[in-house]
Amino acid sequence: MKQIQTDISVVIPVFNEENNIELLYSRIIEVCKKINLSYELIFVNDGSFDNSLELIKHISDTDKNVKFIDFSRNFGHQIAITAGMDKATGKYIVFIDADL
Repeated sequence: MKQIQTDISVVIPVFNEENNIELLYSRIIEVCKKINLSYELIFVNDGSFDNSLELIKHISDTDKNVKFIDFSRNFGHQIAITAGMDKATGKYIVFIDADL
C-alpha cells in the first residue's frame, strides 16, 4: 500500500513534558492551519515517566494527523529525532523541542 506524502512532518522528541504537550500541540496546529499545507506531527516519547505518553495518545486518538513512537527507555534526543525522521512522510521535515 502506497503511503500518501504530506507537505510537512513535524518531529517532536519528548521526555517528561506533560506540562507542555497540549500547549505545544495547539500552537503547532494553529501555524499549520495558517500555512494551508498538509502536515503530520510525530511525537517521539523518549522514555518519559510522567503522563506525556497518555496525553500524546489522547491527542492522536482525536487527530489523524498526529502519530507517535514510544521508546521503552530514554535513548536521547538525537535517536528520537532519527526515529521520527524514519517515520516521517513529509516532503519537508521540521524538528521542534517539546519544551516550547
